[in-house]
Amino acid sequence: MQFSSQKKRSTDGYWINKNSYYYKRLASFYKFIIPQDSIVLQVGCRSGYLLNKVKPSFGLGLDSDLDYIQEAQVKYSHLNFVCGNVSDLKKDEKFSKLKFDYIILSHTLMLKYDIQILLENLKQFCTPRTRLIINICSNLWEPILKLGQILSLRRNVPFKNWIQMADLENFLNLASYEVVYKDYRTLVPKYIPLISELFNYGIANIPLINRCCLDFFVVARLQALAESIQPLTCSVIVTCKNEKGNIRNAIAGIPKMGCKTEIIFVEGGSKDGTLEEIKAVVEECKNDSSFDIKYFIQSGKGKADAVRLGFSKAQGDVLMILDGDLTVPPEELIKFWNAVIVGKGEFINGVRLIYAMETGAMRFLNFIANKLFGLGFSWVLNQRIRDTLCGTKVLFRSDWLKIEASRSFLGDVDPFGDFDLIFGAVKNNLKMIDMPVHYKARTYGETQIRRFKHGLLLLKMSWIAFWKFKLR
Repeated sequence: MQFSSQKKRSTDGYWINKNSYYYKRLASFYKFIIPQDSIVLQVGCRSGYLLNKVKPSFGLGLDSDLDYIQEAQVKYSHLNFVCGNVSDLKKDEKFSKLKFDYIILSHTLMLKYDIQILLENLKQFCTPRTRLIINICSNLWEPILKLGQILSLRRNVPFKNWIQMADLENFLNLASYEVVYKDYRTLVPKYIPLISELFNYGIANIPLINRCCLDFFVVARLQALAESIQPLTCSVIVTCKNEKGNIRNAIAGIPKMGCKTEIIFVEGGSKDGTLEEIKAVVEECKNDSSFDIKYFIQSGKGKADAVRLGFSKAQGDVLMILDGDLTVPPEELIKFWNAVIVGKGEFINGVRLIYAMETGAMRFLNFIANKLFGLGFSWVLNQRIRDTLCGTKVLFRSDWLKIEASRSFLGDVDPFGDFDLIFGAVKNNLKMIDMPVHYKARTYGETQIRRFKHGLLLLKMSWIAFWKFKLR
């Protein structure tokens, strides 16, 4: 089929090819966020380029421009396309009952007459696990993009709304969504050898300078509603090595949570009789209906292996980690439970650095290192994480299964277990919140932290995080 020059310039494919470097970067972000084989809706899909790139198991593209929809249907016949707007989709018997894993709004909010109404209308297609992924051009780039249109370097797009990150967060809040993740990308949208890589993978990651990037991105979810709470069960994984004197105190302190509380001890080759103590306690409590207490013995080494073993054996809807040293009091698990079941977060991370600590609970150098690593990882992951190494973490079992499925993203590099979970939570767009906890001095046994050896491992994890999250 032959197209005139004017006809070619009216197609979406023409402009994607003309600005291929930018569109490849845009697609790489969406492919990073959206797992392959998800159920995806794109509002303002144009010719379906982005929808096709994320490889959905079911993809639905919506656009009010019939020419774009016809182009999309020819290019990507394996996907579904509808000409119209979200209000039309709500009335369509074929699609109105659908729920999506991800909803893409790429530059779409810049074109809409009423952003809040659009966001409100999308709620019909959301579950509590649905993620909206939004990208918008920074208003700093308005004159540059308009000049690009004049010079025929980019399509003529009648953007109506040049909003800032704070404006978008306010729109989302008004429509009962909350932000899970945000990011800034692309200082140089055209490919210039060496220059593009230097600016987009280096300088664009510097705080404050990143605000000058062309696009900002937000991942959002529906705000949790208390009435959506269902009866849930809980599994507490207690990792222990040489913790004989803490076993009974752990059971005495763990609160009953949900309609059933399961306690799983994972024993890691103790020399002080910890395993025998666990066996004795399990036998004594076998007729106690308050808890279902079990134990497993590691075949591998390290806390990460212990956590994965415990999680794989757990039956509860909510999974909790409690370090066997009991430096975080088990009684405080109820705060984590209350936060996760009402939807305050999907990954609740303990923070030891807010409340006053008991004397001797943490060495000064460890305290400083925890502060610095918290700041570093918060920057790398674009998430506020005050304390990466607090052992107490809580999440839904269904989310852990997603994290476990995506472990190949990082590889088997984390000996602590904390970073497998933190990186996995970020990769899977979980809503993360910090939970302040009290940090106590040990009453039994000795710390298993080796400051310099483990410090080097933390530096290695920092580099891996930077490589995986900042240089993608």
